[in-house]
Amino acid sequence: MRLLPAIHHDNGCPTLARSVRKGGNHGSPIRGLLVLASLLAAITLTTACRIDMHVQPRENPLSQSDFFADGRSARLPVEGTVARGQMHADAYFYTGKIGPNPGDLMPLPVTKEILDRGRERYNIFCAPCHSRVGDGNGFVPSRGFVRKPPSYHIERLRKAPVGYFFDVITNGFGIMPEYASQIPPDDRWSIVAYVRALQLSQNATMDDVPTGQPVPSQPPKFREPGSGATLPVVAPEKPEAKPELKEEAK
Repeated sequence: MRLLPAIHHDNGCPTLARSVRKGGNHGSPIRGLLVLASLLAAITLTTACRIDMHVQPRENPLSQSDFFADGRSARLPVEGTVARGQMHADAYFYTGKIGPNPGDLMPLPVTKEILDRGRERYNIFCAPCHSRVGDGNGFVPSRGFVRKPPSYHIERLRKAPVGYFFDVITNGFGIMPEYASQIPPDDRWSIVAYVRALQLSQNATMDDVPTGQPVPSQPPKFREPGSGATLPVVAPEKPEAKPELKEEAK
């Protein structure tokens, strides 16, 4: 039992001390329960602070292990199994080669969507060195890079099969690194299709012009001019009015 401090006045009547009168009843049972609950919570949290999640029974990649007979911690995949996403049944789609030689066949239809995707990926990964028209005068060589890439428009590369370009993107060539880890196979083929379009754009003849296409063609109209960081946005073409509608308008 806690005794509260008291002061006896001359009249003999006890009076509580000022600190007790101002601060309330310090002997309240509710306050004692709150203090006890706080202590129990602190003890519980302290006992839960363990490092089992940090010190796990695991092996670092390619580390030695005494558990297996061959001493290796990394295990070979189970025979006959294929990891998810690595079922490369179509060898040509993933290599661009037919046997040891590059093929000259696109494994997917070349549509406008494929060319648009190829242009986007090309401008991101290839244009810094090869330039946006493929002549090899990209930003990197113009700043003093020691090895300028060849132009796509030289005769050797214009006659090269499409599988050759796919293989170079996949595995690299000379000081050019491989891009297989950054560009998936379908995007690599989209880039190859766009490279062929670039080659045609710089080496086309009158025989390549579609019937009814004016030469030179009308320049596109832009909805947004673009900036140094974004490409211009071409405005959609308005359909021509039908003859009978033109006569009614008159």
